[in-house]
Amino acid sequence: MISAVENSIVPADYPELRMLAWNRDITRPISPEEAFALYERNWRFVDTAHLTAAETHLIQSLKSQFGAGRLLFS
Repeated sequence: MISAVENSIVPADYPELRMLAWNRDITRPISPEEAFALYERNWRFVDTAHLTAAETHLIQSLKSQFGAGRLLFS
């Protein structure tokens, strides 16, 4: 399943990740591990009603690879 996650992820391509990466260059690719950490640390700010299908798939793939199938909310 993680094959859908590239070696790098551009936050600008995913609306909620773009919002979470407000303090960095959103056009600079980040690693999948960094993307997962951003989602996990800041999940309380994610508006799940506004997740696109692509972003939902990305999150599911990241959870499978790095979170044992779940997010560990902080």
